[in-house]
This record gives sequence, C-alpha cells and structure tokens, in this order.
Amino acid sequence: MDEPDWRRFIAAYHDTHPGITEQFLARAATSPYTWLAEPLRGVDGTVLDLACGSAPTREELPDADWIGVDLSAAELAEAARRGRGPLVRATADALPLASASVAGVCAAMCLPVVTPLPRVLGELRRVLRPGGTLAALVPSRSGLSPSELLGWARVMAALRAVRQPWPNPGARDGLPDLLRTAGFRVRSDERRVFTLAIDSAGAAALLADALYLPRLTRHRAEAAQRSLARWAVPGRRLELPLRRVVADLPTGQPSQEPK
Repeated sequence: MDEPDWRRFIAAYHDTHPGITEQFLARAATSPYTWLAEPLRGVDGTVLDLACGSAPTREELPDADWIGVDLSAAELAEAARRGRGPLVRATADALPLASASVAGVCAAMCLPVVTPLPRVLGELRRVLRPGGTLAALVPSRSGLSPSELLGWARVMAALRAVRQPWPNPGARDGLPDLLRTAGFRVRSDERRVFTLAIDSAGAAALLADALYLPRLTRHRAEAAQRSLARWAVPGRRLELPLRRVVADLPTGQPSQEPK
C-alpha cells in the first residue's frame, strides 16, 4: 500500500473507530499509558502528545502544560467528550508549533503508522527544545513465549492476515536506531509484556478491530469476530509486548527550522 492509500485508510479507520487504541489497551492488567508517561512527569514546559487519539495520556499527566495533536476530527471529538485538552487538529509531519517550543513529546503507539516517518521525526526535532524529552511507546515483535506465539497465530489466522502491514515496521524494535539517525540521543530502551484480557465476545470483537489491517473486509472481520468469540473464554489472556524508548535532543544542537 502506497502512502496516499495508507493515509486514506488511517483517516477512515479512526473516523469509524475513535478511541479504539485506548479501549484495546484498557484490556491490559496494568496501563501501558502510565508506563509511557513516567519520564514526562515533572517536565518544565509544554508536553506535546503526538497523534494523541482520544488522549488517554492527558489523565496520566494532569499537571502538565499538555497539548494534544491529531488529524482525526473523530478522535479529537472523543478526547473533548472526555474533557481532555487543549487539542489541535494537524498532521504529524506539519506541526503548528514554534521551533524549540516543546519540553516533552509523548508518542503513544503512533510512530509505526504515521507517515512519512523521516519528516515526522524531523518535525519532532524542530519543535523539541535542546534537552527536551521524547517518550515513545511502540509494539515489540520480541518477548513472546511459544504458547503466546500460538495465541497470536490463532488471532491472525482468524483474520486471514500474515502480518500487520504498517508503513514503518522499523519503528518497533528498531526505533532506537531510527531516533539516533534523526539526531536524538537515546536514554533508555525497555521492553515490557502486558497481559490483555480476551475473555468475552466483546473483547474478541475489539481485538479483531484494533489491529490496523487495511485489506480486512467487513465480511472477513465479522467471521473473525465469531471465530475469536468462541476462543475468548473466561480467563483467556493474550500477551502484548511493548517497548518504551526515551530519548532527548542533545543540548548544543539547535532545533532545525522546516525547509
């Protein structure tokens, strides 16, 4: 799928499923958003929540000078309905913020899917002030036990998908190297496995909808939901490995103005 097609898919997806990433991660026994927000607590200055969606990290950073940016009007409406703000509608590769105006950036589950990634990272470097902190949460492809690999194979087989065709697969386990190439200094790279409760038909339907599969037809999605609903018995759990990468913009390297 080329970039224009991907952008059309992602826009339509979030118009149809506002808040779905937050709903999906809410199935975890402990909140990934709490873990992501830890390095940004106490940051002195504005915290930008990139591609914020329904803005779940707003509640994790209640005292921050926080601003959420997303392109989806439906996602921003959901965030506003939940009382989370201030909010700005904009693309991740053209942020309406002054250079070196941001002290922290929160990027929750978005870097594998925002495009074009080099321009997005360039914008983050531009708006982040020297010494500012970037905290990113991304899916990891490593860390699953053999039994959990079988569980995910069961899910993907129901969806008739070999993999998730995201445009930036390197922004998962390879994110530290991408950030270094973009001029950031990586401070930490940690992986944690979260446990999701997939124990009801509703949870199975949410799982089927939450995986960003552009070629998944409604007929196939409904069939997958029925199949997974039979699998999603009480007590069913599914492991989700996530990676938190914390980086900063080295001092002495001024933010770059957009070209």
